[in-house]
Amino acid sequence: MGDPDEAALPRTIAFVDLETTGGNAAHHRVIEIGIVRVVDDAIVDEWSCLVDPECRIPPSIQAFTGISDAMVAAAPPFAALAGTVQEKLSGALFAAHNARFDASFLRSELRRLERPFAGKALCTVKLSRRLAPQERRHNLDALIERHGLDCHARHRALGDARVLADWWLRLRRERPAAELAAAIDAVLAAPALPAQLPEGLADELPEGAGVYRFLGEADVPLYIGRSRGLRARILAHFAAAPRDTKEQRLAQQVRRIDWRETAGELGALLTEAAWIKAQRPVYNRRLRGGGEALTCRIAADRPDRIEILALEDLDDGVSSRCHGLYRTRREAVRVLTEIARAHQLCLKAMGLESGDGSCVGHALGRCRGACVGRESAALHGVRVQLALGSIRLKDWPFCGPVALRERDAAGAVDLHVVDRWIHLGTARTDEDLAAIVAAVPRPPFDLDVYRILAKHFERAPRLDWLALRTAPAQRRA
Repeated sequence: MGDPDEAALPRTIAFVDLETTGGNAAHHRVIEIGIVRVVDDAIVDEWSCLVDPECRIPPSIQAFTGISDAMVAAAPPFAALAGTVQEKLSGALFAAHNARFDASFLRSELRRLERPFAGKALCTVKLSRRLAPQERRHNLDALIERHGLDCHARHRALGDARVLADWWLRLRRERPAAELAAAIDAVLAAPALPAQLPEGLADELPEGAGVYRFLGEADVPLYIGRSRGLRARILAHFAAAPRDTKEQRLAQQVRRIDWRETAGELGALLTEAAWIKAQRPVYNRRLRGGGEALTCRIAADRPDRIEILALEDLDDGVSSRCHGLYRTRREAVRVLTEIARAHQLCLKAMGLESGDGSCVGHALGRCRGACVGRESAALHGVRVQLALGSIRLKDWPFCGPVALRERDAAGAVDLHVVDRWIHLGTARTDEDLAAIVAAVPRPPFDLDVYRILAKHFERAPRLDWLALRTAPAQRRA
């Protein structure tokens, strides 16, 4: 009778490493594949191949991997290798260092060919952390140093895959089977997802920033959200379902989940705002917009009188002459009234109260008498300007349109094109950038985009931006 602990371990493991043109599987491509197949604690097959990504390899990737455009020029495209890759992985536990990265790229490449990629992926980073929690570093260089492993081709696919296979074989010699089996089970433990969602979805979810959608029957948008860590955020919805009514309903109604990865949080915020307004999902209330956008300004001929204006009526757009952003006139009057009461300003002089004689606030001791001549219009105007200082809007800090650069951990860049607080679009290529700058009509001013950008400018210690040539005159939407 065999050892039950040994039987609990996987018999066949395919250790995989990929080199790619970048860190985002939705936009970048595979340039090299390495697979080492281990069966019953013996290496039985090694295979690697360069891959034509059908695009240029960024200079930073060429320097990192040593793989140049010239080297892949004669290599087969992934489509020609897909059958071989699936054969090498067949019947084996997929294992890789940061397995979600490698699995997401293989899944993306195979999806383009309408080929399936299913099964669990063992992350050897997580396995190392579980087996050696006292160690701080678990990257591949740390494993090589800690376990005395050899790597003759670091940052090349087959060289790195061989390191992982050697590390596993050393673990099999040094660690009890029961300990290894328990660690693997813990790493592979699948998060609980609603039964109606596709098997393996949790393994597809990316770790980085982006926006996601929960879709119901007939692809009706149920909920749109964003996060700096998409996988953790999406899975958290279902972890909360037993105790949260809204999450329960979402878990019951969701039929499909999709997402868009972004280089960072700014891109996720801008995309989320745009998606919610355009698609109006059932369970979102924030950022749904609707109605006109208003602001208030001090009248040119009366330093203490307030004008409430639609933003589309402003010739010079949003600037420091504007105070506050509002969705309705009622909201604007409420905010201004609260400020007036806090500073003993006169609502009648400000144009917020009608009728003859003194204002209602004067009789209650809330006005210093601008309505009855006890306070001069000039002094009252100075106090009005000071009181409104807390809600004064910001001037556009650039001379014209700019592209705000945002980079992810792997070096992928998003260029958010903005002009006078309006988000014109996000580009990843020079062609996209030129098309966005030249596009007409311009999108309308959006309150939420202004707030997102203003907060980003305030928080960012150093803005990374590219000045753009002013496009020809563009009519507003």
